[in-house]
Amino acid sequence: MGSKPLSTSILLDARERSGLSQRALAQRAGTAQSVVARIELGATSPTTDTLRRLLDAAGFELGMSLRPKLVLDPQELNDVPRILGLTPEQRLLEVANIDRLVVAARRG
Repeated sequence: MGSKPLSTSILLDARERSGLSQRALAQRAGTAQSVVARIELGATSPTTDTLRRLLDAAGFELGMSLRPKLVLDPQELNDVPRILGLTPEQRLLEVANIDRLVVAARRG
């Protein structure tokens, strides 16, 4: 069973938080109530412009940002048991050593 688009929960949350019915939101946005219903049910995926217009009519702003994905090298996990065996003081010393290494590397 597939998951519903993110726009489904975003729109439903915004509409409910604004206290609007589907019909009232649709009227404010200049669209049909069936459009709002289909988006909230996950039956259709709105364009970004449509979603922004609906959210604006509900009194919300859609914010998006682009962030790099965190990629974890599986080999990095090999050091976890050693790190967990360190005392808090030893961990702080290790962080200070890494910080010095990074600063030195940046200086070139």
